[in-house]
Amino acid sequence: MNDPPKPKRRNWALRAIAVLFLASLLALMGWFCWVYVQIENFAGFDQVAPSDAICVLGAAEYDGRPSPVFRARLDHAFELYKRGIAPYIITLGGTNKDEYSEGAVGRDYLMSLGVPESAIIEETESRNTEEQAHRIAIIARANNLRRLVVVSDGTHLFRIHEICAADGLNVLTSPRTRVTIGTGTDEAKRLAHEILSYTAWRFSRVAVSALMRVNTRLKPLLHK
Repeated sequence: MNDPPKPKRRNWALRAIAVLFLASLLALMGWFCWVYVQIENFAGFDQVAPSDAICVLGAAEYDGRPSPVFRARLDHAFELYKRGIAPYIITLGGTNKDEYSEGAVGRDYLMSLGVPESAIIEETESRNTEEQAHRIAIIARANNLRRLVVVSDGTHLFRIHEICAADGLNVLTSPRTRVTIGTGTDEAKRLAHEILSYTAWRFSRVAVSALMRVNTRLKPLLHK
C-alpha cells in the first residue's frame, strides 16, 4: 500500500512562516541600517548656533576628576561658551560609586577654566541618557531656556536629540572633539549600544502610545 501524500497545507504553512521570518529579518536589518545612518549624520555635523544654554552630558569621573571623555566634552562646551554661543552651561550626571556626582565634577572643572559659578547650572540626580534628557527639559522650562546646544560624543547625539525632541525641546547638537580611547572593536561596541538603545527607547514609546490608545477606547465600554 502506498503512503498517503503529505498534506499540502503543512507545506504552505512552513513556507509562510519562512517568508514571514525572512521579511522580518530584512525589516530589522533595514531599521538598524537607518539608525546607523542617522547616528553617523549627527556625529559628523555640528549644528551649533546662538542658544540659551549649552548642555554637557555626564560621563565617568575618577575621584572628583573628569575622565578623558568627560573632559573632552567639557572642553568643547567651554570653547562654545568662550565663543559666546550661550550664556549658561548645564552640567549633567549623578553619582556612581563614589561621593562625587558628574554634574558637580563638571561644574568644578569648568570653574577651574574660568567660567563663573553663576553661569553654570549643575544637575546631580540623573543616572543615564534618558534621565539626563528629561532633566534637561525640567531645567529648560524652569529657567525659560528656549534653545539648547547639547554636547556629547558624536555617536551619542542622535539618541539624545530624539529624546529631547520628544520632550518638546528645541535642541541643537555639537559633537565633542574625538578622543582615541580603546580600539576599533570598542567603537563598534559603542555604535551597537547606541543602535540597540535607541531601538529599545523608540519601541517602548510606540508600545506605551498603543496601550494608551487602547485604554482610551476601552474606557467608555467599561463604564457602560
